Amino acid sequence: MSIRFTAKARRGMAAVTIAVGLTVGVAGCSGAGDDGKKPETSASASRTGGSDPSAQEGQSEEPLAELKGSSGLLLQITSAGRDTGGFVTVNGYLKNDGSKRITVPPAVRGDETEILRHGMSLGGATLVDAKSKKRYYVLRDTDGRPLTTTGFSSLQAGESLAVFIQFPAPPTSTTDVDFQLPTFASATIQISG
Repeated sequence: MSIRFTAKARRGMAAVTIAVGLTVGVAGCSGAGDDGKKPETSASASRTGGSDPSAQEGQSEEPLAELKGSSGLLLQITSAGRDTGGFVTVNGYLKNDGSKRITVPPAVRGDETEILRHGMSLGGATLVDAKSKKRYYVLRDTDGRPLTTTGFSSLQAGESLAVFIQFPAPPTSTTDVDFQLPTFASATIQISG
């Protein structure tokens, strides 16, 4: 029993380490070509009170899409890029544009039993390739944890949370997909790379 628990813990830590490494790698690429400004937040689950996302390499100040949610929640998607490992990473900011503290609706984590077991996340997000008629769900590690920002529950008024979500990559011929997250409006985004 102890060996099984240790092995599961090691696999979980390895998956978390890889996800954090990828996130730090994305954040480490920022800085070039952004007028010398340093980003206000990294791509990890840090929180800021600012309302403007920081510029990252290859990204403009304008978000790819803004999705309005309930009670003043706003999801700004700042990038959606293909990675060499065969997946797409969507980065952005979850913001509270309201005047009061907001509890993020549990519906954003989806309704799959495996994801629900791992707490609050953006595990309910999907990418829809209308041309190929395929839907892509959030990737998971070997223990079933969604490869997305986790461990948040509420946002204060004006607070922003940097988020990421990883999906399997659609075919390279597919560049436009619909991003969907429960309780938010959907939006078409363009995948780079």
